Parts: sequence; C-alpha cells; structure tokens
Amino acid sequence: MPNVAQPVLDVQDLKTVFRTRGGEVHAVNNVSFSLKPGELLGVVGESGSGKSVTMMSLLGLLPSPPAEIRHGTVMFDGRDLLKIKPQALRAVRGGQIGFVFQDPMTSLNPVYTVGMQIMEPLRKHMGLSKRAAATRARELLELVGIPDAQRRLDDYPHQFSGGMRQRVMIAIALACDPKVLIADEPTTALDVTIQAQILELMQELREKLGMAVIWITHDLGVIAGIADRVLVMYGGQIVEHAPVADLFRDPQHPYTRALLKTIPSISGERAKRLTVIEGQPPLMLAAPDACPFRARCDVAFARCAVENPPRYDVGHGHDAACFYDARTGAPRHA
Repeated sequence: MPNVAQPVLDVQDLKTVFRTRGGEVHAVNNVSFSLKPGELLGVVGESGSGKSVTMMSLLGLLPSPPAEIRHGTVMFDGRDLLKIKPQALRAVRGGQIGFVFQDPMTSLNPVYTVGMQIMEPLRKHMGLSKRAAATRARELLELVGIPDAQRRLDDYPHQFSGGMRQRVMIAIALACDPKVLIADEPTTALDVTIQAQILELMQELREKLGMAVIWITHDLGVIAGIADRVLVMYGGQIVEHAPVADLFRDPQHPYTRALLKTIPSISGERAKRLTVIEGQPPLMLAAPDACPFRARCDVAFARCAVENPPRYDVGHGHDAACFYDARTGAPRHA
C-alpha cells in the first residue's frame, strides 16, 4: 500500500472528558492518528485504555452530558466531524462510516426482524424503496456468509447464534458501502472457531470492497494476523504506533513489551505461571502531566514522574511515547 495515499480519516489532538460527581475523568488525551484508504489499523490496549471511547468520540456516539469533547479535529471527506451539524453527522454515521459494536445481542433490537434492521440504513441513507432494500438486505446476508438468506430476513435476533448475530451486525455496518468500518472488539464474545471465521470474513470483505478498517481489540494475536499498522493505547493516549511487523519485532514502549510478554505460549512449561502486568491502570481524574505507565514500569526514572513524554519518532513510521530509549538502553537526552 503506497504511503503517499491521502488519509480517508485524520484525527488530531482529540480530547474527551466525562463529567462525573467524583470529578472529571480524562478518558481520551490528545489522540492523533490517520487512516489510509484500504488499510486495517489495529487499536490495542487493556480495558479502560480509551480505545472504544476514542472511536465513539469520532462519531458523536457518546452521551452528552456527561461526555464532552474538549478539542481536536476529525477530518473525513473534507469536513471536520466534530463541527458539522447533528443531521449531517447522522448521514455520515452508518452511511459513510460503519460501526460494529462489541455485543451483537444488545446491539440488535430484539423486537424487529433482522431484515428490518438491515433495511433501515438502506432506506434512510440511500433512499431505496422497500423492495429494493429487501433485495439488498438479502445480498448483504449472503455476502457475510449466512445461508438461506431470504428466509432468515424474517427471523429475529434470538433465532441466530452469537457468530451469526455478529455477521448480521457486520452486514448492517456494510449496508451503505462505507469508506471506513470501525469494528469494536467484534470477536470478543465468540469462541475461537467462530472468531476465526469472522476474521477471515473481514479480510475477504476488506479486499472485495476496498474499505479502510479500524479494528479495536485487546488480543494482540488477532492484530498480528490482520493489521497493517497498530496503535497501542494506555491511559487514554497513544503510547506507541508502528507497522505491525515492527511492533512485534522491535517494541519500543515498556507497556507494549509488557503486553507482548503476557501472550500465552503453546511451547512453554505447563507449570509456569502466565506473565501479568503488575499494578492497576491510572484513574485519569486529572489531565496527564506525567507518564501514565510510570507506576507499573520497570525502566521508569525521575523525569517520568514530572513530565508526560511526547511520541518520539524512531524511524520507518514507528513512534513511542517514552523517555527511555529501548534500543540504546538509556534515557533520551532530548
């Protein structure tokens, strides 16, 4: 994929805060990234690192209040999605940008048939007639690999298995031929066999339709097999960004290295305990003025407690927000 391609989505300095009775929660802190046409960008990190909140902020999917987007730009198709009117944003959401949510059972409406739920965005965003929308809905179910698609349009979500419900969610997200698809941990609740089928399906659809994909997950094994580039998030900010091969071969941030060590090995000793990251994630009750990972880091030093590191460029599209240079084994001077 050529590096000269203009981004289909460009996010700069995004900051999202939740106002609560206990104070402000700084959930997303100056996040910047871009997405090129046709590429798959993986977003990884443990629960609470800001992955889902970041992506929901882009499309106005967070309830306001308590959520408030303090600043940033989200450029898509020449427009800043944070500044356009709600009606225009609704036309983008579900039309040009599709979103697959984590839990297909709670995301699908149990009182409407699957066919009606696929047809809704087709009629709303594309202006199709009821008959044309029904035909397109059947084609979408066939596209995502659901057998006997015509009959299953009249079934309700509870009549589908977990894997099939997830396929329905993907069909809804793809209904209007989006330029970008955001998949928020779409395989987390599925067993490994169905997970493999969904991953294969997404790869096929990406190649067939040429859309860009943002894949949110906590599973580095999944990212290794499907992503072009990876964002590692911690404490509501990006701590490392790299091409997928570079991230696994030469991780630069201590958090990334710790995550990689937690991946179970099939060749290890059975009696050996799994590696864990000691400590707890930060509470984020204030804007970060120090490294958020310092309390759990094995290479932290005095500067980490008084300054939040910027993202240092380490070459070949790879950067890391750390004052410690993993390649030299010494603190950075700049």
